[in-house]
Amino acid sequence: MSEIDRPQFTPEVEVLFRQHSRLVYRTACVVTGNREDAEDVLQTIFLRLTRDVPASLYKNPAGYLYRAAVNISLNKIGLRRRQVLTGDFQFLELAQSPLGSNVDEGTVRRLHEAISTLSPRTVEILILRYVHDYTEPEIAKLLGRARSTIAVTLFRARNRLRTLLVARSNGEKK
Repeated sequence: MSEIDRPQFTPEVEVLFRQHSRLVYRTACVVTGNREDAEDVLQTIFLRLTRDVPASLYKNPAGYLYRAAVNISLNKIGLRRRQVLTGDFQFLELAQSPLGSNVDEGTVRRLHEAISTLSPRTVEILILRYVHDYTEPEIAKLLGRARSTIAVTLFRARNRLRTLLVARSNGEKK
């Protein structure tokens, strides 16, 4: 979000924006698969904070904003999927991949489709581990979970994604 596009925030929201906007944007970009949606997610989160700052935000701002980014991003993906199903074919165009140019578009699309079938909590953990490069103990602390829960979730998520990607590449639906 450029300085021109950014609305005026209260001083407390401005501080949160400066500290956490990159985390929110990167997370949204990975989940949605495109920069425009990621900017919308970023703006949505911080605009909501200008109206209402929940008390739980101050206990763990990074965790709160991260969860909000994942949830709003997943909602965007769901909305996009519903719009495609109702005949709005402009959403079939693939967005630029945040993963780089060495991965083909079909693989990226299948990965985003597979990720969108996982629970929001699982997606949060995957992104923290593989996009933001947090360790299992760091993820556990950020999300307020046991390290063993994080490890099991990552193991199951990797297996589920592997199964979904293989099935989708073979033309199956799982």
